[in-house]
Amino acid sequence: MREAIRGLRWLLAALMLFCAPAQAQAPLVMSGDAATHALAPHTTYFHDSDGRADIRAIETSLRAGRFRPLPGDDASFGFQPGAYWFHVSLLNRNLQEPRWLLVQQYALSDRLDVYVRYPDGQLFHQAGGDHLHFEQRSVRYRHPNFQLDLPPGQPADLFVRVESQSSMQVPLALYTPTAFAELSRDAQFAMGVYYGILLALFTYNLVLWLTLRDASYFWYMFHISAFGLVLFTLYGLGFEYLWPHSPWLADKAVPLSICLAQIGMQQFARNFLGLARRWPLGDRIGLGMIALFVVLGVATTWIPIRLSTQLAVVAVILSVAWIAVEAVVAMRSGYKPAKLFLLAWSMFLAGIAMVAMVAFGALPKNFVTEYSVQIGSALEMLLLSVALGYRYASLRNENERIVRESRDQLEIKVEQRTGELRSALEQLEAAHLRLREFSQLDGLTELYNRTHFREAFEHLLSQARNSQQPISLLMIDLDHFKRINDTYGHLVGDDCLRWTSNTMAETLRPYGALVARFGGEEFIAALPDMDLDEASNVAEELRQRLRDRPCRSGDLDIPISASIGVHCVDIDKNSIDSALQVADQALYTAKAEGRDCVRTL
Repeated sequence: MREAIRGLRWLLAALMLFCAPAQAQAPLVMSGDAATHALAPHTTYFHDSDGRADIRAIETSLRAGRFRPLPGDDASFGFQPGAYWFHVSLLNRNLQEPRWLLVQQYALSDRLDVYVRYPDGQLFHQAGGDHLHFEQRSVRYRHPNFQLDLPPGQPADLFVRVESQSSMQVPLALYTPTAFAELSRDAQFAMGVYYGILLALFTYNLVLWLTLRDASYFWYMFHISAFGLVLFTLYGLGFEYLWPHSPWLADKAVPLSICLAQIGMQQFARNFLGLARRWPLGDRIGLGMIALFVVLGVATTWIPIRLSTQLAVVAVILSVAWIAVEAVVAMRSGYKPAKLFLLAWSMFLAGIAMVAMVAFGALPKNFVTEYSVQIGSALEMLLLSVALGYRYASLRNENERIVRESRDQLEIKVEQRTGELRSALEQLEAAHLRLREFSQLDGLTELYNRTHFREAFEHLLSQARNSQQPISLLMIDLDHFKRINDTYGHLVGDDCLRWTSNTMAETLRPYGALVARFGGEEFIAALPDMDLDEASNVAEELRQRLRDRPCRSGDLDIPISASIGVHCVDIDKNSIDSALQVADQALYTAKAEGRDCVRTL
């Protein structure tokens, strides 16, 4: 009798899962061929404006059809009162993975409650967020995460309740343990590289400040430190490493670090642009901005976090606009370095503005908007290296003018200017070293460029010889790409190249591939530890991925296909050039035999 009742419950749950109201999203079926699932396309939501509804009331609302699909599959709602409930129907058909990890890919939510309703009526609940101690998370990771037991073949209803004083951003995803380990490894590595750059910049400017005693370097260091703290907080690293037992600091650190960063930014702009001499009124307004952020920083310790965060974000936008005004005025006054300052800082400040608009829900959360600050600051460093070169040229011209006009005082003044010139050269050399780090990437596709590929492949080939493991090359050429440029224009062609590079990266990097743009519409990939048959299978997978999904450019869907040549390198005989030549011959064989195919020699 008990088994019959349990079977009836399972049947009713399955009927509820697959016979939901018309507005319900399709259930998420987790098969064995995917280790990661984004929940947004399968998610419906309900806004509990007063935040009082419990799980039973929410299940009633779901059955009544009050849940709605996410608008545009985007779970960003800006600053909102109450709580948001999200629902996903799950069916795990992956027999090898009964345990999954639910990750909210946003670090600043105050409280998350995760409920899983099983077919037998059992309800499983977990809680997380930065209002709970960090140790309560299933896995020690900067984003809230929850371990879910999803027995294969059994449907389950997932409910997620989110209540937060910060921006309501709830991008949810399911990972297998292996996929999550790879995600956390890559994310932590990227963060380490970025903060390594910040640390190098801080050390470099510290040496210059101790040497030159120029206040601009000190305030630049102050800004770098405070800005690093902003990112450390926004991405959940502060809660993970600095204050894991302090939900109070997890809340307050966001607006407080923003205020500190803006104080450093405003003071650096005042010093670099020389506003006290060139525009006294603007200098006084800049001081007023600094006072505003000091007051706001103090106020964040006691006013509600939602209000303080919104005030800080709005103040950042005003601060960004005001620094642009200061630079324009200084530039119009004849101060030439202001041009490069405006260009360099506009990249960085545009990234900050994008983060602010994501926080208010004005922009969707994607790769560009999520990492806009890092992208903007990288562009800033490149432009500032150009500014250092310009400064060097200005100092050289000034030195020549002094020689011509002040021969009587030549010895004293030349010594002084030569010292400044030597310092500028040292700064320029350091800036060029930083520039070299960015020279390894292709600017359009963000893949490695041809030069770096040759260097990296030389190392892979040496490893293959030492380990006596195979290594294969894929030479990839987009079919009829000139026709796309001639028909739709080069901007659409650029979109197609970027889409192709993203698809190749998604497809090949799980195999440990080294992927690069070889030139024009040609790409190349090295597959370590793969023989010819294995590499051909991977190439065929890539060809199918490119063909199955058209490139979306504006309102256009552009079909893309590729011809691929595959060559397993003879590690004992082939050089880099000979291996590339054979792969290229295989590619031309594919093109000669009708294109959109994979061929070997």
